[in-house]
Amino acid sequence: MPEIRRYRRHLPHWRMEGATYFVSWHLHRGQADLAPTERGIVLDTVVQYNDLRYTLHAAVVMNDHAHMLLQPFAGFALEKIMHSRKGWTSRRMVREHGRTAPVWQSEYFDRIVRDEQEFLEKYRYIVENPVRRWPGTVDYPWLWVRTDSVPPDD
Repeated sequence: MPEIRRYRRHLPHWRMEGATYFVSWHLHRGQADLAPTERGIVLDTVVQYNDLRYTLHAAVVMNDHAHMLLQPFAGFALEKIMHSRKGWTSRRMVREHGRTAPVWQSEYFDRIVRDEQEFLEKYRYIVENPVRRWPGTVDYPWLWVRTDSVPPDD
């Protein structure tokens, strides 16, 4: 059985080799909502390392937060993945869109996905997030799903 490692900043973080994680991060207090081009920057940055540092199953970038469902490859720690993705998008939005730092809250929420049922629950949560926020939304452009991760319809 893989060893579970725990650490805490402000939020608890549990790590397990080979685990899939649901991750969520938010804009820093006082930041304006993400513009469409900024949402594109964040989504492109998350998708950029799919199949290089992690397997990305789904990701969505909303107006003030983002979620992803991913499994880091061996040797790529989730905290380093998040630090690089948040840092890179923050620097780019400061440089290109005139934002002031810090863009993102320093913490992020993560949870180990324990089983297939929880995977499907988190996957659907990500996919349905835009429609829950803005009913009637169709073809949300800042949603990405891995086609071979798509669960069958009920």
